[in-house]
Amino acid sequence: QVQLVESGGGLVQAGGSLRLSCAASGIIFSAYAMNWYRQAPGKQRELVATITNGGRTNYADSVKGRFTISRDNAKNMVYLQMASLKPEDTAVYYCNTKYYGIDYWGKGTLVTVSS
Repeated sequence: QVQLVESGGGLVQAGGSLRLSCAASGIIFSAYAMNWYRQAPGKQRELVATITNGGRTNYADSVKGRFTISRDNAKNMVYLQMASLKPEDTAVYYCNTKYYGIDYWGKGTLVTVSS
């Protein structure tokens, strides 16, 4: 059974930093790309960052230069280091992977950035 569990969210002032973590189980973690999405109140869920099984990364334009995605295949963990946070980064952040064609999601972790 695939499980994704996010942690690390919280309240931070604008300009601050947070690191989100996602623990994965039930998959051959090193073989699959991992993604971070976010959903702000009243908005659609959007892709924030992707890391391939080979370690290549891709970012939404809105977070380029501020967020860094990384993975630790030995620990089945994916991380999102967020810096220079802005109020518009406030959202629930979700870990995601597509495994055998099925999208799996964690329950999310709330990030609130105060101005």
